[in-house]
Amino acid sequence: MQSVRDHYASHLAPIYAWMCGGAEAALVRGDAELDALGLTPRASRRAVDLGAGFGMHSIPLARRGFEVLALDSSTELLRELRALAAALSIETVQDDILTFRKHLAGGAPELILCMGDTLTHLSDPQAVESLFADAAAAIAPGGTFVLTFRDYTTALEGERRFIPVKSDADRILTCFLEYGDDCVDVHDLVHERAGGEWRQRVSVYRKLRLAPDWVAAALGKAGFQTRRQAGLSGMVRLVSRRS
Repeated sequence: MQSVRDHYASHLAPIYAWMCGGAEAALVRGDAELDALGLTPRASRRAVDLGAGFGMHSIPLARRGFEVLALDSSTELLRELRALAAALSIETVQDDILTFRKHLAGGAPELILCMGDTLTHLSDPQAVESLFADAAAAIAPGGTFVLTFRDYTTALEGERRFIPVKSDADRILTCFLEYGDDCVDVHDLVHERAGGEWRQRVSVYRKLRLAPDWVAAALGKAGFQTRRQAGLSGMVRLVSRRS
């Protein structure tokens, strides 16, 4: 089984924008999600995007006037972000999201995002709690910490474990889920047409099964006041403010 970083480097990153319906369509969705949150810069104008990918939220944030620190483990996705961002005020850093505090400069951020399904990519619940503690220590008073993640606590069974993600005439992405007690092994199956023949690539990585109530309680323990909302594509969205 590959690490999350290796899985993205060798398997998902080259097709990630395609999987999202194209970069421009993803940026429109990211912008709409920020609209729903009512996010506009206040005093510090600084934001951190953890697991930024190709900039689905970083770019709309920068267009709204934020100075954005965008962290991701994928070289290729950050390269796409820089190309899309052009002259926008976005600093890209390739690193583990748990190290974000060492990359902060110029004052406390008023906004920290950890969106997509990034949170479940962490290694264990202790890593989640460590991230929350660091976010609480780093964020400006009254700042906002927004998370989205998938709730894998109810195991799918039988054929429901096979999830069609995206397809076109030359590529098909299907996801197969295999549940353990605390984690779910995600098998990404990519079929691509090359030279008139179909070829299959398969890679597996692990995600955490995080209960939304547990995540909200962990945020409260770290000093955040949290409300739950419905996120995009069936995800859980938690909007937290630092007391």
